[in-house]
Formats: sequence, C-alpha cells, structure tokens
Amino acid sequence: MSEAGLQELRDKLDSIDNKLLELVNERMDIVHQVGLLKAQSGGAIYRPEREKAIIDRLESLNKGKLNRAAIEALFLEIFAISRNLELPENVAYLGPEGSFTHQAAEGRFGAMSSYVSISSIKGIFREVDTGKAKFGVVPIENSSNGIVTDTINCLKQYNLKIVAEVVLDIHHTLASTCDKIENIKRIYSKDIAFEQCRKFLTNFGLDEVELIPIESTTKAAKLAAKEPNSAAICPHVGAKLHNLPILFENIEDKDNNKTRFFIISNFENAQSGNDKTSILGELPDRQGALVEFLTDFNNSDINLTKIKSHIVEGNSIFFIDFDGHQLDDNVKNVLEKHKDTIKILGSYVKEIKDI
Repeated sequence: MSEAGLQELRDKLDSIDNKLLELVNERMDIVHQVGLLKAQSGGAIYRPEREKAIIDRLESLNKGKLNRAAIEALFLEIFAISRNLELPENVAYLGPEGSFTHQAAEGRFGAMSSYVSISSIKGIFREVDTGKAKFGVVPIENSSNGIVTDTINCLKQYNLKIVAEVVLDIHHTLASTCDKIENIKRIYSKDIAFEQCRKFLTNFGLDEVELIPIESTTKAAKLAAKEPNSAAICPHVGAKLHNLPILFENIEDKDNNKTRFFIISNFENAQSGNDKTSILGELPDRQGALVEFLTDFNNSDINLTKIKSHIVEGNSIFFIDFDGHQLDDNVKNVLEKHKDTIKILGSYVKEIKDI
C-alpha cells in the first residue's frame, strides 16, 4: 500500500475517533442527568440488570466484527466510567493488589474506580457494612476446592446483599529469577494454589523442594522477586506487577479451573429476566424437613442449581442457589412460606449456571 493510501485510512480512523469522543461525551451528559434523578430518588448507581439488558440489545444489533466478549469489555468500561462520574465510590477487595479478587473487581468496575485492598473477607464485609466502601468483592467458591466458608459465615452475620456474581478463569504461572528449574530451592504460594498445581510440581520434581504457604499468591511473587533460588506460583498479573520472569504458564492441574465471586452492597436489584437468587436456610431439626423444603421449590417450578451444607456457630445451614428473582411470583410464595427459616442473600443477574 502506498503512503498516500495509508494516510487516507488513518484520516478516516481519526474522523471516527472524533465522532466516538463526541458521542461518548454526549452519553456522559445524559448519565449526569440520570445521576441527578437517582440522587433525588435514592436509586442505586450500579444496576447490573440494566447493564446486561444494554449488552444483550447491542449484541442483537451487532453486524460487525465485534463478538459478545468484545462488546462487554468495551461497554463495561464505559459503564464504569459513567458510575464514577455520577458518584465515585470505593470498591473493597481481598488483597493484595494483583490478586484474583482484584482482577474480578477491575473486570466489573473498570480501571477508573477507587479500589481498597483488604486482608480478610470479614474485613471486606465490615467496610461495606460501615459505608466506607460501597461495594465488596469476595470469593464464594472454586471449581476445585468448593465453597469459601469465611464468605458463608459473613453472609449469615451481616445484612448485606449480593448484587452480582463474577466468574473468573483461574490460571497459575511458575515465576522465578532462576534460569533453570534445578536452581529453585523454595516456592512461595497459597496452600490452595499448591493443591491446584500438584501434578505440575510432581512432574518437574518440584514437590521435593521447600513449599512455603503464605496468605496470597501476589505476595509470593513479591518474595520470589527478592530472594535468590526461589519461585512463586502466582497469577500472570502478579508476576508482571513485581517484574518476576515467568517460566511456565497455565500450570494448574485442571484447565477448567474457575472461581466465582460475589459483589456485595446495601441495595436490592430489580428483575432482569435472567436472574439467580441465593439464600441461607436453617431448617428445623426433624425428620423430613429438608425433603418438604425442597419439594416446595419443585412444586413451584423453581430450578435449584446448588445446595451445600455448612456448620456455622455449631448449627447446620444450607447455602442454596436457584434460578429466578425473589420478586417472581412463584419464588415469592415459597420464600414467604419459609421466611422464618431462611435468609435471602440477594437476587442478581446470572452469569453462569454453576461451576
């Protein structure tokens, strides 16, 4: 292609970019007006069901090269910028910076949001409960390791609501300043990451070196970057954050390793038409109580997608997910019947059926 032809294409791109900037600013002006109305009515700034409806509509209209993932990536960032123009609010996540929870938070709230790293799940609930943070992002389950007990305990203790779920593919790297594997004498990571990469460690003889469990995979990268003859099992972003060379990518045993996160806040979502609801149930200690409870859901055509038993403060409780919104007629009837034995944790847009 000639230089003149290339310049012509660049000029067209510049013209499109100018129009995009004008249209985005026009959108932000309308967002500001919406924000003023919400401030008067007390409406929630973050509306996951509204965002999903917009992306669904845009996907149905799409005739170009963008797929749904690209549309989501583009417009979720625009939504995040819009929220910050309306009302900048803190997002608390399970830190440190670069953790998987941090990635989940940024994936939903964008690069412009204000993030607060918290060292414990209970601390995140406390920050949101006291109003120091508007949103909290906490892990609820991993496809390899099951339900996160600390999150269940806090959902029972605090009167906060699940307003969204985020599902993240979990990939681990082995990162080290060592050029050769045989020079690695110790590896830092979380105990759960060691378990998720057990086959890799065994295959490369690394199960015989010192495995040092610490509180976060990102801190593991920080330590390995400073200590000779050490390595870290950590996320890609954690290695990059601490300038730690990556020796192997995607070393987890299962290629479908996923973690599901909850976004918690202090408001309820409206119905989206594709919702999931989570509840905690503490059923009577008598024969048939669980069967009767589950039968009521079945008779109301409610699809239960998860039921897990836990011991909280010495009592057996059930964590339950099901399809539908708490305001759906068939759901309301069942929840009302069992209102004395359940706690509604929230209804939110369904991202995935199960992991």
